Amino acid sequence: QVQLVESGGGLVQAGGSLRLSCAASGRMFNTYARGWFRQAPGKEREFVARIIWSGGSTYYSDSVKGRFTISRDNDKNVVYLQMDSLKPEDTAVYYCAAQRGMITWDYWGQGTQVTVSS
Repeated sequence: QVQLVESGGGLVQAGGSLRLSCAASGRMFNTYARGWFRQAPGKEREFVARIIWSGGSTYYSDSVKGRFTISRDNDKNVVYLQMDSLKPEDTAVYYCAAQRGMITWDYWGQGTQVTVSS
């Protein structure tokens, strides 16, 4: 069983920064991609960023492009989300996820709360 565990969430003022981490453990698999999603109160879960494990290509939602950076540490099997210039509308529970193939997100973490105060 694969487990994804997020860390690094917290409370920050608008304009500040946070770095989220997502560590993978358990029965490992060939990862096609890892990513981050978020869900704000009363809203649906939305895509934030994605990194293709082989090659490192990255993709971002328009709402975070230029402010967030996704990266990976192959040796540690950890994915990071560096979040800069945070806004109150970035407040949400952030989830780490992993893909074995190109279509579905097969594994999810339990989430970490990020709160940005104005």
